[in-house]
Amino acid sequence: MRGATYHHTASRPFRTASLPRVMYGAAKPPANKRIKGTDLGLYSITFNNDLDADIRSLEAFKEFREEAAAVGFKYFLEVFNPNVSTGLAPDAVSTYVNDCIARCLAGVVKADRPLFLKIAYGGPKALEELATYDPDLVVGVLGGAAGTTRDCFELLAQAERHGARLALFGRKINLAESPLDMVAMMRQVVDGNVAPQEAVKAYHDTLKKRKIKPSRALADDSEITEAALKLG
Repeated sequence: MRGATYHHTASRPFRTASLPRVMYGAAKPPANKRIKGTDLGLYSITFNNDLDADIRSLEAFKEFREEAAAVGFKYFLEVFNPNVSTGLAPDAVSTYVNDCIARCLAGVVKADRPLFLKIAYGGPKALEELATYDPDLVVGVLGGAAGTTRDCFELLAQAERHGARLALFGRKINLAESPLDMVAMMRQVVDGNVAPQEAVKAYHDTLKKRKIKPSRALADDSEITEAALKLG
């Protein structure tokens, strides 16, 4: 909210969606259970090494799973890095988040587990640890800030190499000069047809052919600027 200072305090759970209404447009499923809306959604949670805030988030997540199970709603789970200072060393944040994910899903039966995860990329070691911990847990990475074009392609390549199976990007696509061409080149990187640095040049060549002015010079756009990507 404009002027608000909520971002200075630990995340608390809140949602506006009523799952039956999202799915059926009604307070309860109709007799024929014909879906009018959607049966898949995103649930986000943030752990902050704050006992009261984290327990509140875990309890809300449990309530959501129970409601989802009652109406047959599927979901994927987004786990953000802490949004406030936690007392953790910067290089311990990703492993802390891994442990939070493992603990919050430890007693959840398969029918109530998320279809996949959406997490921040914390480097190769942390991602490999999570991806190999549970073979039934499908790990996806979020895009984060727009960054450079090299950041986008490098994140895809590193994440795929270290165990991720999904890329759920927003700003890295919708803030690109040509989003469709960006997605097409992302596919080439994921398939291993082109290396990230080569993909940047190919993307710039496409922009030139389409007479689209790039936001950065090729040399600048070829730089890795995100800290986690420099670990891989």
